Amino acid sequence: MEIKKFHSIKHTDKETLAQWYRLLTLGRRLDDRAPNYLKQALGWSYHAPYAGHDGIQLAIGQVFEKSKDHLFPYYRDMLTALSAGMTAEEIILNGISKATDPSSGGRHMSNHFAKPEWNIHNVSSCTGNHASQAAGVGRAFRRYNHEGVVISSQGESSVSEGYVYEAINGATTEKLPVIFVFQDNGFGISVPKKDQTANRKVADNFSGFKNLEIIHCNGKDVFDSMNAMQTAKEYVKTSGLPVIVQANCVRIHSHSNSDRHELYRDDAERNYVLEYDPLGKYRRMLLRYERFTEAELEAIENEVKDIVKAAHKAALAAPNPDPASIFDFVLPEAYAASKYPEGIHSHQGESKRLIDALNETLKAEFRHNPDTFIWGQDMAHKEKGGIFNVSKGLQKEFGKDRVFNAPIAEDYIVATANGMSRFDEKIRIVIEGAEFADYFWPAMEQFVDSTHDYWRSNGKFVPNMTIRLASGGYIGGGLYHSQSIEGSLATFPGTRIVYPSFADDAAGLLRTSIRSKGITVFMEPKALYNAPEASTPIPDDFEVPFGKARIRRQGRDLSMITYGNTTHLCLRAAEQLEKETGASIEVLDIRSILPLDKEAILASVRKTSRALVVHEDKVFGGFGGELAAMITEEAFEALDAPVRRVGSTFTPVGFNRILEAAVLPNVERIYMAAKELLAY
Repeated sequence: MEIKKFHSIKHTDKETLAQWYRLLTLGRRLDDRAPNYLKQALGWSYHAPYAGHDGIQLAIGQVFEKSKDHLFPYYRDMLTALSAGMTAEEIILNGISKATDPSSGGRHMSNHFAKPEWNIHNVSSCTGNHASQAAGVGRAFRRYNHEGVVISSQGESSVSEGYVYEAINGATTEKLPVIFVFQDNGFGISVPKKDQTANRKVADNFSGFKNLEIIHCNGKDVFDSMNAMQTAKEYVKTSGLPVIVQANCVRIHSHSNSDRHELYRDDAERNYVLEYDPLGKYRRMLLRYERFTEAELEAIENEVKDIVKAAHKAALAAPNPDPASIFDFVLPEAYAASKYPEGIHSHQGESKRLIDALNETLKAEFRHNPDTFIWGQDMAHKEKGGIFNVSKGLQKEFGKDRVFNAPIAEDYIVATANGMSRFDEKIRIVIEGAEFADYFWPAMEQFVDSTHDYWRSNGKFVPNMTIRLASGGYIGGGLYHSQSIEGSLATFPGTRIVYPSFADDAAGLLRTSIRSKGITVFMEPKALYNAPEASTPIPDDFEVPFGKARIRRQGRDLSMITYGNTTHLCLRAAEQLEKETGASIEVLDIRSILPLDKEAILASVRKTSRALVVHEDKVFGGFGGELAAMITEEAFEALDAPVRRVGSTFTPVGFNRILEAAVLPNVERIYMAAKELLAY
């Protein structure tokens, strides 16, 4: 795309030129000063200098309008942040990790500049992963007819990541108003560009994408960069289509203060990039074209010295984070599921299947909140709703703007949910994170990032999304269709995980999940979708609180602690034991893995003095190990026998039904383990 000429040295007003020089000088002074904070043990242990990227970073910040646009900077975007309006004091507060740092309150790595209240987003250290989040914000712009653009900024080497391709593929497919800026300095730490991509310009990798314009500019030159960014913004606003701006930069210094570029760059190259210093070039132009005198520029430079001196003094005096605050903003407060008081579980009326409970609850919540959306794979074509038809009929009733297919790109599915929820906290998003839980692994990068968004931003942003995952076996699905993954997901703070066993709990927990702020992973035992034993009557607008277990069967001799598919196996084993031995077995369905109802578990164990933990996942490394450890640690004196566990073998789940049966827990295994515990 041809760049329009909005600015030149001759035709830009003097006030603007002065402001640009002030920002360029301020940024460079902070950039050069940052390593000294580490040397003085004051902080800034990670600093990625931006020198050589001056033109494009100034331009990004100058075209950004905080009232309309959203900006996703990366860790080298110090000047971008300053140009967008952040102050020198705020930059230093971030660098030395103070409690008043607007980016994260000292929680996130230095050089990750953000101001969420201005739509300058707090992003991860996972390079380039915010590109898909930016696409998610662009989707919200589309859905809400919002005037503005989304800017995603990153280095050229991050484009080697597959999720960047997913972001650009999604943005071009959906026609999203996003400007993807590639700041190309030729290196990914020490890896030269030739080892990253075959094209000399990485943006050319996308030249075959429909609905995409590519602009090449000199990222070292202020005017070329300004004209490129304004051209891009004007195009996006008029066409609604995405743009890539490839900015040719140089990296004057090492990648970061932990890197030594002299080990992989020779003297000639390092001297060459110094000659192309953008700040020096801009200063020479101002003098050559007689727009400023030497005295005028020195006055600006002295003003900048005073700004940095005052900012340094104020930042050093700012408070440090309080160690007690580490527990703040891990999870937002959940929706208060108070309509059905605890303990009321006897329902009247026609029994409904678990799959119908989910479908009807989704429809009810979409009627309840018009800002609710759902997307996933293979789920929104006519009457089809996912591989299991859980969302059947939603698109027909609520339209394609709220119910739609996603690409087969699990990372993009989760990332755009994160991004879209950044637009407005009233938005609630339900996603099929993968058609089967086993396929969720490509999305783990975005899942992990999302789980610490609330904590990392110091409470300024939390993704409001429910991630539905069809989980578990007993369907003859084999690999990638029968595994259990909740034990792995439970290791990450910042998310809820629920796993219902019956239709009423499925409905109640889904309603609470959608209405709550924050992330909830909603595990659906697919073998129970149509199972008669999981069917129950469901009251209108049924609600179930998080972190509340449910006693499925009262007992006094042994506690079976379980969830999901194995709840029903435990109930059958308990019935068999009582008939054959007279033993009274309590079955406790925890329903909620995170948060966990420790009180109910410990109360049951203290009553029966014996604990059998049962789940479908592998015994080794499964969530049952956490339950067993908790019981042993906190109720040891009440135990009359060791805590036992029953689960799958430490193998994948086989496809042949004979192999599947050999792997997964069954009634007989539970029965025998309980019998041995009772006899201990």
